[in-house]
Amino acid sequence: MESVLIVEDDRNLSELMEKRLRSAGFRVDSVRSGRSARKLLRENCYDVVLLDIRLSDGDGLELLRELAGAVDSKFIVITGYGDVSTAVEAMRAGAVDFIQKPFSFDILQMSIDRALKEKRLEEENLTLRSFLFERDHEITFETRSTLFRKVLEMVARAAEADVNVLLRGETGTGKEILARYLHKLSARQEKPFVVVDCSSIPEHLFESELFGHEKGAYTGALQRKLGLVELADGGTLFLDEIGEIPLSVQAKLLRFVETKSFRRVGGLREIRVDVRIVSATNRNLREMVRKGEFRSDLLYRINTMEIEIPPLRKRREDIPLLVKHFLRKFRKKIRESTLRELSEYPWPGNIRELRNTIERASLLTEGEYIDEHICAPPEEPGEEDLFGRLPTLKDLELMYLAYLYRRFRRADRIAEILGCSRRTVFRRLRELRKRNGDSENGSASGSAVHLD
Repeated sequence: MESVLIVEDDRNLSELMEKRLRSAGFRVDSVRSGRSARKLLRENCYDVVLLDIRLSDGDGLELLRELAGAVDSKFIVITGYGDVSTAVEAMRAGAVDFIQKPFSFDILQMSIDRALKEKRLEEENLTLRSFLFERDHEITFETRSTLFRKVLEMVARAAEADVNVLLRGETGTGKEILARYLHKLSARQEKPFVVVDCSSIPEHLFESELFGHEKGAYTGALQRKLGLVELADGGTLFLDEIGEIPLSVQAKLLRFVETKSFRRVGGLREIRVDVRIVSATNRNLREMVRKGEFRSDLLYRINTMEIEIPPLRKRREDIPLLVKHFLRKFRKKIRESTLRELSEYPWPGNIRELRNTIERASLLTEGEYIDEHICAPPEEPGEEDLFGRLPTLKDLELMYLAYLYRRFRRADRIAEILGCSRRTVFRRLRELRKRNGDSENGSASGSAVHLD
């Protein structure tokens, strides 16, 4: 329920506005002095403030200058002594509108509606700048693979049916790209596509990021924030790496999936939205259910249609198509012999690894052909080299982590390869740093790592 504070020293007018606004569905408080207004505005959050210029204890414009930038409210100035210069001064001080007495309630209602619309747009833009991504992905859906062609057909059917979809596949197979493709094929294509990166949101912030919060809901909540769920209204909510959602949050997410309604953190009002939920994971959610790490009822709700995306090694016939597609951006070429070699490599990082390889070679190449800069996969160490010192299982884990860090230097890339969250990678890296710091000649040979 939107809230309005009336700051008006005329008792009759104040009571009349209060009565009319309450009947229109607003939560209304009213005061007759600047001192009372200051107190309420510092203790509560109001969407709109109706402010008289002449108050019993001071100038309303001075109050406006003091509070317009300090509180999360829209100010509408009301006066019986207005002229053009006063109106201009009020707008410069931070008012969004200026109404001269006497006025009709219809004019007041229109002014409040405009202020509320402006406030909501500002809130949406604040969050959308951080979380709504509409970047163009470089991908081609041209395929020679019967397996992948069936996937595209299933995506098209799911888009038309408007059901919740679960995309399963290894890291780098293009789950987010297919989710965006599904959105573009659906009747929701003109509405937002909002990404929730479940692996990167700290557990204690998850509810707030997903559902938003009211001002003062917790320490540091200085203004109302719309959650990603609310921003996706009418469109698609993409829950990327849903297997990383903590159990403590899964119950709240389940309720939303079932009812399409929620409350902001610290809020009392039930908010309903119309969204299609598309989830993605590289983990075995059924195995997680068996281990008690994922709720079975949530799994049943998100996978009305489940689509398995094949790894690149199972659609090798598409590798030449993808390579040539990635090369178009750089206007480079590749020889057929190199293409055959690339088609025989298993590509554990799938399409993402293939794209990175082609882009790197293209950037390093000055001539027309990129072949000489295609890096061959590193040779596997021999058993004697790897196991000669009889390392423990922990040693082997840290050796592999150190190797990945030296090669990629990016926690998100390491997390993709290991099939775990970035939080897990950072925890292991801290352990590795501590271990190396505690021992000059740690048993994990060559595992030195520096975290800046």
